Amino acid sequence: MTTEELRQSLLRNPKNGYTQLSAQQREEMEAYCKRYMAFMDACKTEREATTWTVATCQAHGFKEIKPGMELNPGDKVYYNNRGKSIIVAVIGSESLYWGANICAAHVDSPRMDLKPNPLYESDEIAYFKTHYYGGIKKYQWTAVPLAIHGVVYRKDNTVVTVTVGEDDNDPVFFVSDLLIHLSADQLQKPAAKVIEGEQLNVILGTEPLEGEGSDLVKLHVMKLLNEKYGIIEADFQSAELTIVPAGKCREVGLDRSLLAAYGHDDRVCAFAEIEPLLNMGTPTHTAVCILADKEEIGSVGVSGMQSQAFEYFMGILCESQNVKLADCFAHSFCLSADVSNAFDPNFAETCDRRNNSFLNYGVAICKYTGSRGKGGASDASAEVMGHIRTTLDNAGVIWQMATLGKVDQGGGGTVAAYMANRNIDTVDAGVPVLCMHAPMELVSKLDCYMTMLACQAVYQA
Repeated sequence: MTTEELRQSLLRNPKNGYTQLSAQQREEMEAYCKRYMAFMDACKTEREATTWTVATCQAHGFKEIKPGMELNPGDKVYYNNRGKSIIVAVIGSESLYWGANICAAHVDSPRMDLKPNPLYESDEIAYFKTHYYGGIKKYQWTAVPLAIHGVVYRKDNTVVTVTVGEDDNDPVFFVSDLLIHLSADQLQKPAAKVIEGEQLNVILGTEPLEGEGSDLVKLHVMKLLNEKYGIIEADFQSAELTIVPAGKCREVGLDRSLLAAYGHDDRVCAFAEIEPLLNMGTPTHTAVCILADKEEIGSVGVSGMQSQAFEYFMGILCESQNVKLADCFAHSFCLSADVSNAFDPNFAETCDRRNNSFLNYGVAICKYTGSRGKGGASDASAEVMGHIRTTLDNAGVIWQMATLGKVDQGGGGTVAAYMANRNIDTVDAGVPVLCMHAPMELVSKLDCYMTMLACQAVYQA
């Protein structure tokens, strides 16, 4: 063999995915991304993503699961976990004894949550006090348009949905920053201290009501909220209100090859998981999609991946076939669908370029996450890596490998470890992201499309 023939046969030869796309695939990619953009505009919180998924599944013939219900191959069911997370399944032709093919993503994203007593006035400006949720660079959340999303459980035992800042006629909200002219001391601080957590106070208004008192702006804001939503100040104590970036998902670049939106991490993988199930026929192995909550703060709570909600759902499926849950888990496979960091030439020093994911190179498979000495990682085995590699190759999916930065640079985690702890073979894979955890994140259309195809291939394996 010639040197070039040896090079082609023995060495890796990664290529930009656009060099491999057919004209038909480009059309499908653009159509898929339009649907994804609409999903992102409608779903900025885990509650909204769950509500959207329930409605979409119902429109495609899925039924809410009930203990003791009869389930046959091809049946489509879902479990709405308290309106905060959802599990969806299409029953396969094989017994659940031989396991399920699972894709697990999360639908919560970094944000600012209102404190239990959030409303106050200072120097004739009304504010909401917040507690940030998940890992953020606090300074990035100042001087950008913000919206309020969530629900309020009112004194009369009714629940009202609140959304302000998304309609073109809505006002938006802001966290102020210090003007450059007076920032000499501020700019000497480390980036983590430029804006403190207690400074993430959201401006609500400045116009006072007529009368006497030091709370007339606060009272005016409360009056407006009461008129629109019927709430009083005490109702904030039984509310779940979040502050997120205002605005829609937008195409980026003159070639429109990228998408900018709040919350690509991890709703970009959540949408990639649910779409292939909607019109799926009867798979060989039961196909299961998990859209979990609370990943950004450790997957805790009743709606997080560490809860027993997954066992509850899978237990109903297994009982319908007289299969032990432990046997099902032992033979199952899980794709932990979560994003990776895309290589950024502006910050090349943070990454091992040979092992980082890149924009437009397809879905990124991450053998392990964790930090430094693989702390907190599930670390997929050679057999699991071989399975996902073969599955994607056989389906013609464009894929690449990924690690989360240089060894001692930092790190992060996904739901993979919690799935692996259930005795389920698990590996991470997802969309590479630029500006991860910023108010607006960037992803490649091609990588979004390939991640959907990867989930589809896993379900059908």
